[in-house]
Amino acid sequence: MAAMTEIEAYYNKFNEEKRLDSRHGRVEFNTSMKYIHDYINECRYRGIADSNIHILDIGAGTGRYSVPLADEGYDVTAVELVKHNLGILKAKKSSVNARQGNALNLSKLPENFYDVTLLFGPMYHLFSHEDKIKALSEAKRITKPGGVIFVAYVMNEYGVITYCFKERHIREIMENHRLTEDFHTVSQVENLYDYVRIEDINKLNQQCGLKRKMIISPDGAADYMRQYLNKLDEEEFQYFLDYQLSICERQDLIGAGAHTVDILIK
Repeated sequence: MAAMTEIEAYYNKFNEEKRLDSRHGRVEFNTSMKYIHDYINECRYRGIADSNIHILDIGAGTGRYSVPLADEGYDVTAVELVKHNLGILKAKKSSVNARQGNALNLSKLPENFYDVTLLFGPMYHLFSHEDKIKALSEAKRITKPGGVIFVAYVMNEYGVITYCFKERHIREIMENHRLTEDFHTVSQVENLYDYVRIEDINKLNQQCGLKRKMIISPDGAADYMRQYLNKLDEEEFQYFLDYQLSICERQDLIGAGAHTVDILIK
């Protein structure tokens, strides 16, 4: 895992709240929340009251997901590594039970307790296979049998297309041996972000004994289209949100966007 000081320094400058409030961030948020609500509705159909639907947000950032979910009446716990982000989250004065913690060690949280577990940030910053297994295993441990775990990843092809070609760093990257022969990113801790392909995700799930419910692309082409999305009027942008929801499960598009969200059943 990237050193805490490096992650803290990054998030002290990087405004995650602003990113998810941007047009391309709203696409990701809107799509992800749709699927979170789908599973919450399954809990309701089983007769679970809203206040008894337990949600854990691991790597909660400033509470972009946990605060709205708490405001809807669910029992939400948020775990965040970075003190700066945690301070912003707590300042919102929501009902979220917010605490500092690490995705690799959730020993203070009860086993088999949460109906919905969100792992939306930590996997971006875990570089070893062993640490990724630890994070997934901890999320599995605290989730109820039959509960759902939402895991977000940053995708390899997005990193290669954007950084290597769009921003024209390809020569430097090749000279520093940061791509394999088949153009898989070789990330180092100092790079802060790790990039994966679908086969990497599948291997993690298999080793952790987790079954996929579905995998989606929450943002699709949105990150590539930032400047164009910003030019759309509200009606046009709503059509784009609808378009993304209609295609986010298409397997021929999974892995092409900036992120994927893997939806797993314990």
